[in-house]
Amino acid sequence: QVPLVESGGGLVQPGGSLRLSCAASGRTFSTLSMGWFRQAPGKEREFVAAINWIGNTRYRDSLKGRLTISRDNTKNTVYLQMNSLKPEDTVVYYCAASRSFVESMTESEYDDWGQGTQVTVSS
Repeated sequence: QVPLVESGGGLVQPGGSLRLSCAASGRTFSTLSMGWFRQAPGKEREFVAAINWIGNTRYRDSLKGRLTISRDNTKNTVYLQMNSLKPEDTVVYYCAASRSFVESMTESEYDDWGQGTQVTVSS
């Protein structure tokens, strides 16, 4: 099991930016693929972005251009930079870890999940 702790969520005005962080415990972080998902109340969790162990990335089509996922293996941390935020981005964001070598968009490919961090975009 890989404990994951998200941070960086909060309140931001429309058009603003946030950087979410997800810190992982353990010595295997550099071999993990990491993903970000999000979930709005009453809706299914949806894929946002993923990065595999060698830095290949994948993004949700509707969010491309506004997001950047990155990782720092020296800090066991994955980041999600979000720009040009919109009110519809107001959801809980979850970090997830996968032992596959693929930057998967599929929730079931991920083995461990963080507790989530709330992002609220409002004026």
